[in-house]
Amino acid sequence: MKGWLPLTLGLLAMVVGAVWTVQGLGYVGGSIMTDQWVWALVGPLLVLIGLVTIWRGLRSRRRP
Repeated sequence: MKGWLPLTLGLLAMVVGAVWTVQGLGYVGGSIMTDQWVWALVGPLLVLIGLVTIWRGLRSRRRP
């Protein structure tokens, strides 16, 4: 089961980052994060961190 935790956390980071991005851009309303430029910048950064985490999780699964 080595590598499952990074894969799960990376996927979660990507989803949360995507939600933060669309909220920051104003496409999703009903939140204090709506139309706030900070979340439009933090969201893609979190997506990138999620991608790196998934990549590292996949690399650790391939090694014997």
